[in-house]
Amino acid sequence: MTQTPGSFSAIKSPGDISAAQLEILMSSSLQDLLAKRAALEQEIEATQKRERQDAIAKVKALMAEYGLTVADLSTKGPGTKAGVSKGTKVAPKYRNSATGETWSGRGLQPNWLKAAIASGKKLSDFAI
Repeated sequence: MTQTPGSFSAIKSPGDISAAQLEILMSSSLQDLLAKRAALEQEIEATQKRERQDAIAKVKALMAEYGLTVADLSTKGPGTKAGVSKGTKVAPKYRNSATGETWSGRGLQPNWLKAAIASGKKLSDFAI
């Protein structure tokens, strides 16, 4: 895009606006401003598309350099525990023999266990 007194593509900060450009901005009609906005939006879209294509090319080059596949990108990295997924069930460690209710020992104690401990029983009395 060539820079003319009315071209605003090189403006990066308020200090970059010349007096001539400011005068043009102030005297522009609504139609002129809308046309400039449309041109800027097209330029933004083209730049985004070009940068996205550049990023894809870089990723493909890195994948080729290191011999990676798309499947490699979806695996868990080092430091994750193998075979353990979030939200798995844990075997119960404590059982209420009267009702059959159980507790794994994780999280808050259930009310039935709190009440039993408050009445003098020990946690070990409910161990499975």
